[in-house]
Amino acid sequence: MSDAVDVEALKAAIKKLNAKATQAKMDLHDLSEELPTHWERIPEVAKVAHEAHAALIAARAQLAAVS
Repeated sequence: MSDAVDVEALKAAIKKLNAKATQAKMDLHDLSEELPTHWERIPEVAKVAHEAHAALIAARAQLAAVS
């Protein structure tokens, strides 16, 4: 039964990570449309997007491994 709880917790975490990754993608897109204004924020915004998507992919891989 603990595996079922772990899977459900992982699915809930993935849902949150997906929302975070989607927001980061939108922020990066918005920044790109504003260029060259705020060009100096590119590394910061890109890092957030990269980290959010890396966490999402890792969580999805973890779910696949236990499912």
